[in-house]
Amino acid sequence: MKLSILDQAPITKGNKAADALIKAEELAILGDELGYHRMWMAEHHGTNDFASSAPEVTAAHLAAKTKNIRIGTGGVMMMHYSPLKLAEVFKTLSAFSPGRIDFGVGRAPGGDQRSIYALSEGRQPLLHNMYEKFDTALQLINDEVPRDDLYNQTIATPSQVVLPEAWLLGSTGNSAIQAGVRGVGYSFAQFFNGEMTREILDAYKKNFQPSAFLEKPEINVSYMVTTAETKEEAEFEAKPQDIWRLLFTRGRITPLLTPEEARDYPLTEMDRMIIKENRNIHLVGDVKEIAMLLQKEQKQYGFDEAMIVSIPHSQEKRLNVYRLLARELL
Repeated sequence: MKLSILDQAPITKGNKAADALIKAEELAILGDELGYHRMWMAEHHGTNDFASSAPEVTAAHLAAKTKNIRIGTGGVMMMHYSPLKLAEVFKTLSAFSPGRIDFGVGRAPGGDQRSIYALSEGRQPLLHNMYEKFDTALQLINDEVPRDDLYNQTIATPSQVVLPEAWLLGSTGNSAIQAGVRGVGYSFAQFFNGEMTREILDAYKKNFQPSAFLEKPEINVSYMVTTAETKEEAEFEAKPQDIWRLLFTRGRITPLLTPEEARDYPLTEMDRMIIKENRNIHLVGDVKEIAMLLQKEQKQYGFDEAMIVSIPHSQEKRLNVYRLLARELL
């Protein structure tokens, strides 16, 4: 199984946003050393919880700091950008790091309503044309003349660079067929809502058509994972994320607690039940248990690669999650 990294540059309690970006760099360097296949940066706006607002900029820095691991975005949020600008950015990245760049895109806003309108300078964002925008960006990246009249009188520079891999993100299955017919990779965010099915992934494979970007279908699945040498330690480190998600589902966005604060946080029986149910979204356990679970899921659903997002409070604990998984699976 290929193992990869998804990072949101989380700002844990007691740390600053700049610290989160430096820790992303540390994680990329470790992932490169351990043999992880790729690392993607997410895109979040209008939040003090995550520092990854410009994943394409961070990707440039991480690519310069690493040697073998693929670097990209998971994803850049298309609604905020021109297809021409997307093409120029990722062609530039690929020119600097040929064969190591991923153009991963999402259709979500990555932020609240205020952020959406601020990013569009107060204009009504275009929400209905995401797939057409993706098509235009792919054509420009591949040095083709776009079908869109707005973009077929220009080119995206630099030209004639090694193509990045192109990926379409999803969390409900709606984009699976769309990714397939375009001949790009499909990335399913299992940690969003836990609704992955074999039918979704099979629909992508069935509709896949080879393209300049990919010759055969590729699927990665993103999992939220907290693991350690023992189940007890994993549960201790996981509880802040459990409580954050519990409160988030009730419309409360709060800073991530420390493990000690989470341990002492008052929970009702209903709270504990919800946290237990959320374990299909947040995988928690000792490393051998988690490794076996990921292997079981790969066999059950037929994906190629597990992409791990992990947010223990301590950077050392977070890095150790990736060390332990590499030990068991790479």
